[in-house]
Amino acid sequence: MADVLFYHLEARPLEAVLPQLLEKTLERGWRAVVEVGSTERAEALDAHLWTWREDSFLAHGLAGDEMDRHQPVLITTGTDNPNGAVVRFFVDRAVPQSAEGYERIVYMFSGHDPDAVAEARLAWKALREGNALTYWQQEPDGRWVKKA
Repeated sequence: MADVLFYHLEARPLEAVLPQLLEKTLERGWRAVVEVGSTERAEALDAHLWTWREDSFLAHGLAGDEMDRHQPVLITTGTDNPNGAVVRFFVDRAVPQSAEGYERIVYMFSGHDPDAVAEARLAWKALREGNALTYWQQEPDGRWVKKA
């Protein structure tokens, strides 16, 4: 049984939230793979993670070379798991279909995009059997509140 966490982004954008969650993932000794919806967004996210904070270094790589298996965090548009991650993040309209093979799934979607919210509802229904689901929503100040 995997833990599946739904993060409903409203007050703060993905670029502000994802790096913090990735840091917490690495602090626990876990590897992560981040699935995004397009190559362009993968490249933009890769660039952002290198510079997101001056006092931090978030080791990661963009999928597609021989070093993939060594990356603690790997950004991809594919569905494979080349770095042996135990946590998979789904962002930027990438939608989880299954939690198989992972200890944790983190699904982040924009509350400002009605299509993304509809996709999240469908994903909730598809993943609730056999997994432990939680739903987190942002408060106006950016704090997370567990709603389900």
